[in-house]
Amino acid sequence: MHWRTSSALCLAAAAAGASPVAVAPSPDASTAPIAPIAPVAPASCLESGDGYFRARLAGAIEANIDWPNSGTQCEGESKNAPPGVRLSFQRVPSGAPDLLFVIGLSGVREGRSGREMRANLTIIVQGTDRFFGTQGDSRCTVDSLSQRRLGAAKVYRVEARGFCTQPAHAVRGDGAVLVSTFEFAGMVRYDPPDTDGGAENPAKHGSVK
Repeated sequence: MHWRTSSALCLAAAAAGASPVAVAPSPDASTAPIAPIAPVAPASCLESGDGYFRARLAGAIEANIDWPNSGTQCEGESKNAPPGVRLSFQRVPSGAPDLLFVIGLSGVREGRSGREMRANLTIIVQGTDRFFGTQGDSRCTVDSLSQRRLGAAKVYRVEARGFCTQPAHAVRGDGAVLVSTFEFAGMVRYDPPDTDGGAENPAKHGSVK
């Protein structure tokens, strides 16, 4: 290569006591300036900055969840059996289990507030085959729920708080998790409801990697 040849000539001249002649290196693409890479913004639940998810877990998973808007991913959609909405919350873990929460709320209508609503809760430990579900909406209740339209049509910020009186049992194997309290603010898009029967399908939310 030209660069190696020039270097060798300079070294040989120096060894012989002669004054080496400066040789300009040939242009090399590897020395071209590299444009800086823009940092990747962390995921956030709501563009308005006021999303969150909090829950208290006991049993097979012991945790006090307190996820702020920044770094939390949330999704929401309408469902039809039973009529209502389904929301999910997850976050890149930091030394804790990689959890995904899926909450199905019965009786929720677009833009309307509500009280004493039934809830179906699923907890998925991502990267494993462990997940826990109430397997119905008779074990958890939402005390209060409010909605606020966001910028896009048929998209709402949904805020709710509730509790469970019975645990979510392991769908495979043994164990149970009691979510004594939960509260959240996330997004729901009221598109035409799906036809999956309304059950919380872990595969749909990327539960098992």
